Amino acid sequence: MKGDDVSVSDRLIAFLPNLRRFAISLCRSRDLADDLVQAACERALASQDRFESGTRFDAWMFRILRNLWIDHIRRTKTAGPREDIDDRQDIVGSSGERDVEARLTLKSVAVAIDELVDEQREVLLLVCVEDLSYKEAAEVLGIPIGTVMSRLARARKNLAEAAGINPAADRSPEKGGKT
Repeated sequence: MKGDDVSVSDRLIAFLPNLRRFAISLCRSRDLADDLVQAACERALASQDRFESGTRFDAWMFRILRNLWIDHIRRTKTAGPREDIDDRQDIVGSSGERDVEARLTLKSVAVAIDELVDEQREVLLLVCVEDLSYKEAAEVLGIPIGTVMSRLARARKNLAEAAGINPAADRSPEKGGKT
């Protein structure tokens, strides 16, 4: 395929069947071969100024296609196995609603903790976050255990109200009434 007066794009159009045949022989997949031919054409058109007039166009195109094939093989080896996500019905994703709700709840609880009075926040953090016993928290703060317990109860109540958490009806039985 010589002829110095013929443009690269014209030569490419005439050479497409040969290029596709070579691509199919390399990869043994018509779909992948079509992708390789397309990439080779793109590369040839983008670098047509590098084609030396008087040289073999077919050899130049075969070299471009073969280099693309080698690059594809290398990428496949380093990338590992690939699967189409549509073929995997066993994978369950999340819509993200739970994550958003959890973040919003956590943020409201963090704001509510910040709004507690200092004495309640200290006791709450020592007992609930730092996992100190009432006695250990009392020693750290220099107050009686009963004060730790009452501050903690008030902190929990204020925190639940501020975060919009309603106590469960069956947690604390009502006083009086039923016998």
